Amino acid sequence: MRENARVTSDSTGDYQELVDEISELLGAPATLENRDFELIAFGAYDGEGDLDPSALDPVRTRSILTRRSTAAIRTWFEGFGITRAAGPVRIPPTPEAGVYRGRICLPVRHRAVVLGYVWLLDDDDPGPDETRLAAAMGVAARIGALLADEAQAGADLTRELRAVLTAERGWQRDMAVAALRTALGPRGDGPHAVVCVAPWPSADPDDAPSARTVPHATALCTVPWGAAEEQCLAVLVRLRSTDVRTPAATAAARVLGDVRGGGASAASQAPGNTRGPGASVASQAPGNRRGPGTTAAAQAPGNTRGPGASAASRPPANGRIAGAGGTSQPASAGGTPPANTTSRPPTDGRTPPASSASRPPRGTTPVAGIGTPRIGLTDLGTAWQEATAACRAALAEPRFAPVADWSGIGPYRLLTSLSPESPHDPAVAPLLSPAHHELARTAEVYLDCAGQAGRAAAELGIHRQTLYYRLSRVEQLTGLDLDDGEDRLLLHMALKRARL
Repeated sequence: MRENARVTSDSTGDYQELVDEISELLGAPATLENRDFELIAFGAYDGEGDLDPSALDPVRTRSILTRRSTAAIRTWFEGFGITRAAGPVRIPPTPEAGVYRGRICLPVRHRAVVLGYVWLLDDDDPGPDETRLAAAMGVAARIGALLADEAQAGADLTRELRAVLTAERGWQRDMAVAALRTALGPRGDGPHAVVCVAPWPSADPDDAPSARTVPHATALCTVPWGAAEEQCLAVLVRLRSTDVRTPAATAAARVLGDVRGGGASAASQAPGNTRGPGASVASQAPGNRRGPGTTAAAQAPGNTRGPGASAASRPPANGRIAGAGGTSQPASAGGTPPANTTSRPPTDGRTPPASSASRPPRGTTPVAGIGTPRIGLTDLGTAWQEATAACRAALAEPRFAPVADWSGIGPYRLLTSLSPESPHDPAVAPLLSPAHHELARTAEVYLDCAGQAGRAAAELGIHRQTLYYRLSRVEQLTGLDLDDGEDRLLLHMALKRARL
């Protein structure tokens, strides 16, 4: 695990005091970064009146504003041997690399291991003398000892958090929670939320980001996810209160942005979530119950779901709905298919809940799930189950992605509690074959619309008679009666579960 200690408010003050001490010794504002070039503290610009733009350096400005440097900048600076240096390293200005001002780098070491760097802008000639540089290196050694202590504390938090999330329910989990509470101290008694990011792109259980790069993170670790030795990332996020979930959404967006190679898409969809239960983190639109591509009519205020018309309200054909195929197959069991059986392109943004062979492969794009916030750590195991359930729902339903809150995933709160290995219901299994994916999609949209044929036909882009024709075929394949409430419930839940 890379350096994973969280800088607490007390230690942040210690770092700031030490950085200010170096700035005073050398007569220039200093910045402190860890070995991953993540900002820890920085000295104030000392000047009277307006700030001189020529005194600014783009690389330093970016580091302060984003609290990190780019991989290219890191590689460039490391090319000067700072990872191996035991003393100050002078780096000349290189405008073509975007480094407009020279620098002095003071490696921060502890027991011969580099843990970070103190940076000073250096345009003066000859610059600080050897005596002042030696004194500054003494301060850097004190910073190294502090970083080493926090790295050890971070490793302890990682180990204890992983133990809680992987322990069996009962006394094993209770003991793991007690150990984590001891490691966190008073911080463990406040409000927290758990975030799950899956699938994690690395199979190495020790490959996780630094907690400093994740806003509001108290601790994080990787945990096994599914089969094939996959991993997911667990983040314990501190909150101000259980009613304000914004920090959890922000942490999830930051991790997803880093994993996806740019935070814009994830961050733009992570809300400032101050909503109560029932609202999906993935969407703030009150009527947005559909995935991308939903027609405006489907999102109109009048289209809120509630108890809808039953299947019996459909116009019958020959006393019952005529049995026929839902695709271009010949009609069967009597009855003639309606003339318009060719669907127009779907407008509901869904993928059919067919077998895994007909769905896009899972895991290509990581998503995040957030559990219900809680006070203290007693129910951390339950919160983790909720976060993983929300993550599974976001992987199954694009409308929940990229960040799903457990309170907003609807029926998936129940469905995700079922074992992934449990077989499909035998009555619905035939409908889930790839050959009948259009019928499955038709049935799901119809049931999502509470049995309102007009709404379902509009979302599917087909004629009502085509809808009735397909639903009759669904009844034939499954043996279920769509006029029966329990049969409709079974079919609806089975189709939703198939997405998992």
